[in-house]
Amino acid sequence: MSDLIFSDSFINGEFYKTATRFSVDDPATGKSIIEVSDIDEQGVNTAINAAKGAFVKLKATNATERSDTLMRWYELVIKHKQTLATLMTKEQGKPLKESLGEIDYGAGFIKWFAEQAKRSYGDVIPATDNQHRLTSYKQPIGVVAGITPWNFPVAMVTRKVAPAYAAGCSFILKPSEHTPLCAIALAYLADQAGFVKGAFNVLVSQNAKDVGKMLTDSEVVRKFTFTGSTEVGKQLLSQCAETIKKTSMELGGNAPFIIFDNADIDDAIDGLMAAKFRNSGQACVAANRIFIQRSIMDKVLNKLTSKVAGLKVANGFEDEVDIGPLIYPEAKQKVQQLINDALSKGASLIGEQRDLGGSFQNPVIVNNVTPEMNIYHQEVFGPVLSIIPFDDEAEVLALSNDVPYGLAAYFYSQNIKQIYRVSEALEFGMVGVNEGVISNPVAPFGGVKQSGLGREGGHQGLDEYLEEKYVCIKV
Repeated sequence: MSDLIFSDSFINGEFYKTATRFSVDDPATGKSIIEVSDIDEQGVNTAINAAKGAFVKLKATNATERSDTLMRWYELVIKHKQTLATLMTKEQGKPLKESLGEIDYGAGFIKWFAEQAKRSYGDVIPATDNQHRLTSYKQPIGVVAGITPWNFPVAMVTRKVAPAYAAGCSFILKPSEHTPLCAIALAYLADQAGFVKGAFNVLVSQNAKDVGKMLTDSEVVRKFTFTGSTEVGKQLLSQCAETIKKTSMELGGNAPFIIFDNADIDDAIDGLMAAKFRNSGQACVAANRIFIQRSIMDKVLNKLTSKVAGLKVANGFEDEVDIGPLIYPEAKQKVQQLINDALSKGASLIGEQRDLGGSFQNPVIVNNVTPEMNIYHQEVFGPVLSIIPFDDEAEVLALSNDVPYGLAAYFYSQNIKQIYRVSEALEFGMVGVNEGVISNPVAPFGGVKQSGLGREGGHQGLDEYLEEKYVCIKV
């Protein structure tokens, strides 16, 4: 318990053991951290029933009680910040400094929604006659199920569970099988903070497909939330349609990062480094297609090449590490396939491909990327910069928007008229203007087109777990 490392699912305030187990491995060393229980069908049903019972108790609590509980959870997460960050680097691989940053970021969602719990306002509606009083108010939707990915194993959990609890909903979480340890630790700390038993259940399993099917098929589950690929999101949406569940989906992205010729180049390069290389490029909002105006291309590349060459790739526990390992060897293979495909179709490499062993991928710049290359259309999810020249604003807007995704976009400009034009014209749910790190608990996070449905964070994040009820009273 001193390291908050637990090996079993967490259901109804207790650990749930099964005979079948699998290994959670350290991506930096490939060695096993611990073997964890693989949930069985009985365990999933137990969690659904526990969440159902917890919801009855939760919806009877008031907003202040839920707010106070969430604040206690926030305080425990901050108290155990170093331990949680160490656990995150062990199972996910990101540099320890980034893990520490994610704990603060993830805890920020708990604190924000502890405050928002008390701000779930309804409306008094002016009636059309003197015989009626019209009002509307918000109520918790019910039992929520969610699936979270491995790239941000704390923040992806807290920004779903915290608003759900604030609204009065119980939660069943299936975290990634690659990073279940942080999720179990968070559930344990939530229980210590006084969560209603059964209000936060964690199901650990290698079989996301079957567990997801049980959760989407259940009529007890009234809301489903997912962060992951667009392909899997489409399948889950199809399954949720059978029982008409409310859904929120944070799916794939293909973020453009535009540097106009009037930009502060040094500032733009700093923003690009943050937007691309955080978590080794393994983020749905990572800069994916780097558009540089042709007139400043050489100047930008000269400075960028020097910055990229100075990045340190190593185990996340070493000093001054910038880039840790990718999550598993297959992720590295995919990145290298994308690079090789681009090179075979006319792109050029700035920097050398070095085999660092294991799941470590050195950062590189791929220049002169074109739409004929796979790297142009797919999320790289690795430390690779894809450089694309452009001549004018109209051209780069057309190229940026010509994708089925619309999660995040970034651009650098010092022209205020251009800033307004471009920020409004980009078909993306989030836009960073002269900023490479845009996510914030107090602001809505989410995309348009095939990047998803709904918003997380901001006051909008609470509404995702509420239903609005209209009441008409004749007096």
